[in-house]
Amino acid sequence: QVQLVESGGGLVQAGGSLRLSCAASGLTFTSYNMGWFRQAPGKEREFVAAITSGSSTNYADSVKGRFTISRDNAKNTVYLQMNSLKPEDTAVYYCAARSRTLAIVGRTTATQYHYWGQGTQVTVSS
Repeated sequence: QVQLVESGGGLVQAGGSLRLSCAASGLTFTSYNMGWFRQAPGKEREFVAAITSGSSTNYADSVKGRFTISRDNAKNTVYLQMNSLKPEDTAVYYCAARSRTLAIVGRTTATQYHYWGQGTQVTVSS
């Protein structure tokens, strides 16, 4: 059974930092590309960042230069380092996994991911 478990969310002031973690189990981690998405109240789930099994990365324009995605294949874990947080970053953050055999063009699309975590809340106060 595949499980993705996020942690590290919380309440932070604008300008602060948080580091999210996502621990994966039940899958061959190196066979999957990983992504982070977020969903704010009343809004659709949106792409944040993605990383391939070979650690090639991609970011949404809204977080580029502030967020960094990374992975530790030995620990089956993907991270999202979030710096210079803004109130508009407030959302539930989800990690997701998709097979590395899929076309890379789909990495920003939520429906292209097979597995999802339960989400972790990030709240940025102004």
